[in-house]
Amino acid sequence: MSKYTTGEIAKLSGVSVRTVQYYDSRGILIPSELSEGGRRLYSEEDLRKMKIICFLRELDLPIKSIGELLSEEHPEDVIEILLDEQEKTLRAEITERRSRLNKLEELKQSLKKVEHFSVESIGDIVHIMENKKKLRKVHTVMIALGIVIDIIEIGTLILWLQKGIWWPFAIGMCAVLAMGIGISYFYFKIVAYICPQCHTVFKPAFKQAFWAGHTPNTRKLTCTSCGHHGFCVETYGGERKEKEKNAG
Repeated sequence: MSKYTTGEIAKLSGVSVRTVQYYDSRGILIPSELSEGGRRLYSEEDLRKMKIICFLRELDLPIKSIGELLSEEHPEDVIEILLDEQEKTLRAEITERRSRLNKLEELKQSLKKVEHFSVESIGDIVHIMENKKKLRKVHTVMIALGIVIDIIEIGTLILWLQKGIWWPFAIGMCAVLAMGIGISYFYFKIVAYICPQCHTVFKPAFKQAFWAGHTPNTRKLTCTSCGHHGFCVETYGGERKEKEKNAG
């Protein structure tokens, strides 16, 4: 069986020799035996115990409490619970840090798309990132409603072409037109746009937004704050509506 000196057990545990000596003086880690020359020698069991002590110290447990815990008849039961709790804490930290890393990577990618960026433009990007999930839910609803519209169009058209029954198609097109206007109205009530000139988050008039040229993430609008006319970045605007309602 291996035997370790004070210096060796300190190195294996990642602590100083003085720390090992201190634990010895407090009666928490007493060496298994003394050599003929009076040197303290520690066993494999002592090394395991030392690592447990180091772990408990990392949890900010006082030396006195560690001594009392290790003197219990079955300290391993309590230590197992502490280990489980520490594992949960570390996994939560990993999840949080991974989320922060993803946001950092998104911010870096977004900054590459900005030709001239300032503190304000970075703020715009952060705003968009924070509301990305909410906007994605809105887009999901829009896609689902779009599928319903496609089914009506295709279904009634096939019925007309194969059976010669045209009136379901005519009624269907009226329903599709009404649904399209309704969906667009709902969409522009939910989303908002960020002006690249003054960085104001604004909601355009329905008529302007409906007929404006657009890309997947922008729409050519006139800012209601500074009057700038150009492509504005789309973002989720639901919380803005809620704030205005609460303020009123």
